[in-house]
Amino acid sequence: MGEEKSVCVKYMCQSLRNVGVKVYLVAFSSTGSSERLLGIYHSSTVKNTNTLLLSTDADTLFVGAQDALLSLDVSQSDSITLKDKVRKIDCGNFISILQFFNSTHLYVCGTNAYKPQALIIPASSLSASRDTKDAKNCCPSSSTQRNTATIVGERLYTATKVGYFGDKVISRCHSRGTRNNLELQNVPKLLQEPEFISSTLVASEGKILLFFTEVGDLTGDLFLNSFIVSRVAQVCTDDNGGSLTLQKRWTSFAKSQLVCQQGDKLQFNKLQDIVKLSPTNEESPDNTLFYGVFTSQWSSSGLSAVCAFSLTDIKAAFSGDYKTFDLNGNYWTRQPNCGLFNDNDRVLNIVKKSFLTEKAVRPVGKKLIFSSKEERYRRLAVQRTQAANGHSYTILYLLTESGFLHKVVLLAKGPHIIEEIQIFKQSQTVKNILLSTSKGVLFIGSSEGVFRVPVSNCSAYPNCAECVLARDPFCGWDSETRACATVSRMGSNLRQDVESGNVNEQCTELNNTAATGKHVFCDP
Repeated sequence: MGEEKSVCVKYMCQSLRNVGVKVYLVAFSSTGSSERLLGIYHSSTVKNTNTLLLSTDADTLFVGAQDALLSLDVSQSDSITLKDKVRKIDCGNFISILQFFNSTHLYVCGTNAYKPQALIIPASSLSASRDTKDAKNCCPSSSTQRNTATIVGERLYTATKVGYFGDKVISRCHSRGTRNNLELQNVPKLLQEPEFISSTLVASEGKILLFFTEVGDLTGDLFLNSFIVSRVAQVCTDDNGGSLTLQKRWTSFAKSQLVCQQGDKLQFNKLQDIVKLSPTNEESPDNTLFYGVFTSQWSSSGLSAVCAFSLTDIKAAFSGDYKTFDLNGNYWTRQPNCGLFNDNDRVLNIVKKSFLTEKAVRPVGKKLIFSSKEERYRRLAVQRTQAANGHSYTILYLLTESGFLHKVVLLAKGPHIIEEIQIFKQSQTVKNILLSTSKGVLFIGSSEGVFRVPVSNCSAYPNCAECVLARDPFCGWDSETRACATVSRMGSNLRQDVESGNVNEQCTELNNTAATGKHVFCDP
């Protein structure tokens, strides 16, 4: 059975107590206080919840942990219950990849004591019969290494380090016919001490984009050898390798530098996490945005920024010119676009040396969209939502090293932190963060367990002034019920001013409890 605990917002009480099957967070914003319902699934027999995967109906959360695979019922807002569990005892098997293999089965891969092994298992019953596959060069061998994986057409695209010595591999596994299983060739400068962050399918382009960091190069990136560079790379899903040159190797691999910078200073060079925000159905796929959180390798304390990158700019970088590395002279020269995917051996010999784009990918608007000198962010989630007046706003959920979640709305005048919630009772490694827009919750995996955090807390604001001052697109004041309510439809009559928080215009009566600062209370 799982255990339930309560947690509190920063500046508030930090005591934890058992409250049965529900977990309550006494949440305080800068303008008021009320109860916020949080959930946590915790079990003394389950450790290191590394990976999270949500079912298409958002009612089941699959969790990969140390020596265990769980399915949790998250269909109810006031409980998280265990549905099914598969467990191996004391084999050092950390579940590192958890994806849908197809519409009915899961692909589960674990380190298995440095001998990676994968299972294809029915999502409906984890105890059903399983198809076991050798996962050498497909899955990480060590639990300490970050990795990323994407499955397209029952083929696994993965970027990880494999083997005892941590060789770098970007591969395609489980293709029909072994010739179509591809790896990255071992060429100098191709990858230099990479840390893989994320990957995603861009269906409109037939490509997988991979995001990672690596050690820069003095001549290639015009920085010192110890400088960390953030990257976006691409491979084509129809890449079958070369006929003679680059047999069973990627012919379409290319990489570009991601620059999170405003002005001349490159303070934020180390990518920590990046997520995709898809456009609306009416918009072009080129309007896809990627939001990344970056830190500085020169700062051990709080220094973070968020930048947004467009698919249009990423495509432009890969469609432009390439630098060519000369193995003998150890220098780079400008090279016209070589085509990237072609079975012609002459072209493929050029491809082997031309994999870095001439131009870097710079952020939308050539600026940071959010930065902090005090916090070091590790993970993020992003969504777009409509306010009561129909205007669309982007919301960032930023998770700090120390276990605080910051909810930020991006406004015309700049970002605004709506609230700050303490998730963990003490600093720990964040394993994963997963947003369900249909449920309106965030799932956060950690060494303590799996947390569920509602994206909004409108009931925290007891009067019109506090509700409006929160400037939360999810919340507006209902004059009839005299309550701060969740915005559920466009054009509603809820009183709200996300851009300015103008109380005088929105609230006909000012309550004596209108916020003048932080309130600090806690249930005994």
